[in-house]
Amino acid sequence: MSQNRVVVAKKYRSLKELLNCVIFVVIVTGSNTGIGKETVRQLARRGATMYMACRDMKKCEEAREEIILETQNKYVYCRQCDLASLDSIRNFVATFKREQDKLHILVNNAGVMRCPRSLTRDGFEMQIGVNHLGHFLLTNLMLDLLKNKSSPSRIVNVSSLAHTRGEINTADLNSEKSYEEGKAYNQSKLANVMFTRELARRLEGTGVTVNALHPGIVDTELFRHMSFFSNFFVGLFVRPLFWPFVKTAKNGAQTTLYAALDPDLANVTGQYFSDCQPQQVAVAATDTQIAKWLWTVSEKWTRS
Repeated sequence: MSQNRVVVAKKYRSLKELLNCVIFVVIVTGSNTGIGKETVRQLARRGATMYMACRDMKKCEEAREEIILETQNKYVYCRQCDLASLDSIRNFVATFKREQDKLHILVNNAGVMRCPRSLTRDGFEMQIGVNHLGHFLLTNLMLDLLKNKSSPSRIVNVSSLAHTRGEINTADLNSEKSYEEGKAYNQSKLANVMFTRELARRLEGTGVTVNALHPGIVDTELFRHMSFFSNFFVGLFVRPLFWPFVKTAKNGAQTTLYAALDPDLANVTGQYFSDCQPQQVAVAATDTQIAKWLWTVSEKWTRS
């Protein structure tokens, strides 16, 4: 990434300059570590009221305390939101709406990657459940605030280049007939992009924009289930060869911040970015019929 791309999101002192509001409120999911934590840190520096939506409250509180001490912004809050539980998501939304009547930016950042097959509390395969269905429900439950009281507002969906290898398996979306961790992950990331494009179509004219992005290859906990990277000999001999191409969490968060803050994107929606530049999506992501099918199934499964 070029140096100007690394710092592009730093030139805006606050989102107030962009959204012209007195106090701007932001939710970032999965924000106790990695890209999410860095996103919270950078937005807190700009004066945002930050909600860290996390599953692990202990880690969340530790991250929150660190960010408050560093940024001197006391308006950083931890709230429990387990994206593997529809009830937890609904409880988070209910709590948030009791505390706030506006939401200017929703960053759907949390995710799991290439994990052994397991199920969410509601019986969904973990990767499609957390990466897509959890964020699908959260976003839809927040649309009233995003549209009616906070417009212009933005939704940012953290996807992946892996979406280009994905396929929406309409015959086995929940991987009940067979499971391959890589395919399930790619499917969930393709679902992120298709959700982004379909939601942008539905939100046209509301003042709410929604964009997706690939953060790059970032050194985060997402790789914990990949045996290749945890192998001792790989770590000793191979990983150093890849290291120059791996971003820090700070660098990995730059495209998220760009999508959330850049004034030039005020009217840009339904797009996909990488390294703070628009990129073409996979052909599969442009299939509007499958996107509508996925939306209908997601509504049914999440009861939204």
